Amino acid sequence: MKEITIRKCLLFLIVLSSFLVVNDVKAQDPQFTQFYANPLYLNPAFAGSHRCPRVCLNYRNQWPNIAGTFVTTSASFDTRIDAISGGIGIHFLNDQAGQGTMTTTRFSAMYAYQLTITREFSMAFGLEATYAQKKLDWSKLTFGDMIDPKYGFINMTSEKPNHAVVSYPDFSAGVLGFSKRFYAGFAVFHLTQPDEAFIAAVPSPLPMKYTGHLGAVIPLDGRYGQSNISPNIIYQQQGDFRELNLGLYVTKGPIVGGLWYRNADAVVLMVGFQQNPVRFGYSYDLTVSKLGIVTSGSHEISFQLLFKCKPRHKRFRTVSCPSF
Repeated sequence: MKEITIRKCLLFLIVLSSFLVVNDVKAQDPQFTQFYANPLYLNPAFAGSHRCPRVCLNYRNQWPNIAGTFVTTSASFDTRIDAISGGIGIHFLNDQAGQGTMTTTRFSAMYAYQLTITREFSMAFGLEATYAQKKLDWSKLTFGDMIDPKYGFINMTSEKPNHAVVSYPDFSAGVLGFSKRFYAGFAVFHLTQPDEAFIAAVPSPLPMKYTGHLGAVIPLDGRYGQSNISPNIIYQQQGDFRELNLGLYVTKGPIVGGLWYRNADAVVLMVGFQQNPVRFGYSYDLTVSKLGIVTSGSHEISFQLLFKCKPRHKRFRTVSCPSF
């Protein structure tokens, strides 16, 4: 019984530090391993980059073997509209942390203007406006006065719940440059650093997130889309959190394979299938940090549906980047 009580006390300390000590804890955005399968989440400048209408669905289950896993889902739609000289997109995200203890919901709308610089090089400039909401289920939290020295968490708490819901507007921007073989982009999220505090007296600004990505598509048989390799680098920083992703995709007909390395945290294995109008991908994050195999890694599934559209009269260059 003593061992169980100690474990519950440790759990209490973890939860308390995560949700109440907001002076020291800064929130971080959910992440997806299949970056280019969720292009609007990577960079708003990707809106309309496929030219025709595109639907993307994504699901991620991070560390399912640990209590309080993170489950994130997202859905997006984007298309090119010649009348406004750019692309538009909408993006929905839902993140469940701690088995629903904290829920984050975001709905974003974006516009990206594409500009032809030369015959070989184009740029896109994207703006994003978001309505975000965070919910905290206070009934799933534990407090010190609930602990009985002998029997553990059996008492009722005298703590009174603070704000259970926090809503705010949010804004982001991105830029993308690309040619037939190369592409690079940079995006800044949470430009106004909105306050996410559940305790009114203690502000908790959401730190800006910086994302830089660079890659290339190198054909192996002289024909794009038939057989190629695509090396990529993606760097993200939010507050004190920094992440460097190094990866490589290999495409052979409809089959795509991928291998990524993320900091000293994980090795990612990915396999995908693409046959118009459908693209499907699965990836597994193998944890190589001190957390080890007890986390059961992370599982991610992506699905894309690419619609046909009428030929454009105006000149338009699509981005030749991976789909996973």
